[in-house]
Amino acid sequence: MHPHRRAWLSAAATALLLPSRGIARAADDDDDRIRRGRVLRFPRDHGAHLGRRTEWWYVTGWLQPRGADRLIGFQLTFFRSRTGLADGHPSRFAARQLLFAHAAATDLTARRHVHADRLARWSGADDPALRARASTRDTDVRLDGWSLVRQSGADGGYDAVVRSDALELALQLTPPQPLLLQGDAGFSRKGPLEAQASHYLSHPQLAVHGRISLAGRGNDGRTAEGRPVEGEGRAWLDHEWSDELLHPEAVGWDWIGINLADGGALTAFRLRRADGSALWAGGSLRPAGGALRVFGPDELRFTPGRIWRSPATDGRYPGEWSGESPAGRHLGRALRDAQELDGRASTGTVYWEGLSELLDGAARRVGLGYLEMTGYAGRLRL
Repeated sequence: MHPHRRAWLSAAATALLLPSRGIARAADDDDDRIRRGRVLRFPRDHGAHLGRRTEWWYVTGWLQPRGADRLIGFQLTFFRSRTGLADGHPSRFAARQLLFAHAAATDLTARRHVHADRLARWSGADDPALRARASTRDTDVRLDGWSLVRQSGADGGYDAVVRSDALELALQLTPPQPLLLQGDAGFSRKGPLEAQASHYLSHPQLAVHGRISLAGRGNDGRTAEGRPVEGEGRAWLDHEWSDELLHPEAVGWDWIGINLADGGALTAFRLRRADGSALWAGGSLRPAGGALRVFGPDELRFTPGRIWRSPATDGRYPGEWSGESPAGRHLGRALRDAQELDGRASTGTVYWEGLSELLDGAARRVGLGYLEMTGYAGRLRL
């Protein structure tokens, strides 16, 4: 990673640790501030909220090559961070925002997991000539040839593109179901205080069509030629934005987004203290064709099972989870242990994120999706 990119990250981290009153406010502050009862409006709220501290667009899923009994998991996240610097400076090059992106893919058959990332500073200007930008009108995030763009129309799908030496993605994501507003109509608590919240929306059960190519060095240390694989699958998209950092006692979180085999969608998460106990929890179940059921923080139980130790970071991640919620009792299980993203040489973040299955009490697979675990290789710092 270039030294000036490290400096950008350092400046952003410093700004995010400042009290909110020390950060100059953007012009759209009153319209976009996080609050219960705020009515989300689309397509505008599919776009970026530049006055908020943090925001991400997050796509996970899997592709099944045509005619093959094979699954390739994929993940693409665009993350925006408001630095709190140069808000009053007129230059279009002022580093008011950071945009960075992570992408990863896991080929279960070949037992390969590769990942790549990008990072750039951005003034906040919506200028097509810029190498990094995020539109405030709709989902349209671009960074050095990577992009996530929502097609126009109320039921518009998404086009996702990643080009790197490690992997390439070219995917079309089509929503067969309505948008899912998490929490209280999109207001999602993330801690014991009302202010510890985000606006959070999901698009589960996205139909996927496209191609994936894995190359470069995987986390097994091997390098392979990448040949494009075409197929179909399913995906999940989250869009979330917030002003608040993690609660001081939180060291990380555990999250699952599962596309159920019957067409339903299950979300569950918890914020975790250093001793492993839950500081806060939440989630939801939307049965196929049914009404959304939001979970309260006292309605979920997460019990870690088998532990996998990362040889790269010494992080110790549960490879299995027993869970109880209003959706029932389930076992979540990683389909490959080695799905850690080690960004210490670039964006500085380390977390585990990978394709996983959900089993019922009879050990039958009832869903596929992604499990994310942070804070196991050191406290997560946003």
